[in-house]
Amino acid sequence: MAHNHGHHDHHHHGSSNIKVAFFLNLGFTILEFVGGFWINSVAVMSDALHDLGDSLSLGLAWYFEKLSKKGSDRNFSYGYKRFSLLGAVVNSVILLVGSFIILSEAIPRIWNPEPVNATGMIGFAILGILVNGAAVLRLKSDDSINERVVRLHLLEDVLGWIAVLVGGIILYFFDWPILDPLLSVGITLFVLYNVVKNLRQSLKILLQGTPAHINTEEIQERILKLPEVESLHDLHIWTMDGTYHVLTLHAVVKQNITLEQTESIKRRIRELMADLSVHHVTVELEVPGYMCIHEECSNPNSD
Repeated sequence: MAHNHGHHDHHHHGSSNIKVAFFLNLGFTILEFVGGFWINSVAVMSDALHDLGDSLSLGLAWYFEKLSKKGSDRNFSYGYKRFSLLGAVVNSVILLVGSFIILSEAIPRIWNPEPVNATGMIGFAILGILVNGAAVLRLKSDDSINERVVRLHLLEDVLGWIAVLVGGIILYFFDWPILDPLLSVGITLFVLYNVVKNLRQSLKILLQGTPAHINTEEIQERILKLPEVESLHDLHIWTMDGTYHVLTLHAVVKQNITLEQTESIKRRIRELMADLSVHHVTVELEVPGYMCIHEECSNPNSD
């Protein structure tokens, strides 16, 4: 009971931190879009798009972290973890559309540069570094997967604003308006690269692909080292949301083993999977001479 209580407190703490970071980021994103139009900077607009993506990610992370506490019910036997994939896909589509809109505005400006308010650009860059830096610090002490991913995105934002700051300082001293659309194109291409990468990961999860860090051959080797296990088949591993992994398998064991021994085998198989972050393991044990057909096993020698 003590373990469960501590786990709940950690998630409540993490959810609270993500909530603060979300409102911090969203408020600043709105300010960026308004300010980007005001100072006529497509570079600021591009970073605003990046921040919008992170705001959506933060909001979804916050929402689904709360939703996942519901666990399984009659409608979703595995719980609500997989809903985060839907959020990731929607987020990616929004960023894809936004990126092409920004590029359609920035690319023509490379040939026809427009004057930019360099002072405003510098001001927004400094504010962006402070806001995103504060959000990173807010999540610094948290170690959940959600929080680590969000923290990484916010660090990318800080780097993007440093680039805008450098560009603004150069524009303040030199009349090089072409620098603004070039920065915009660079930042937007970086956003697109990450969007495409995230979409590929989401689609692989939706298609029930094997998690990238898990080697099925290694899993088989580990389990086959158990003296009672003779062979394996129907081994399948997939992930619910990129962090919660599921494994099912059929193991052929020696005959004449006791009920206590079967439970021991299952327990040891689950222990072997613990360091691979496989959270849900379903083991079907069979004895030699029985053939498994789909989910039902029958004795081929029986009438």
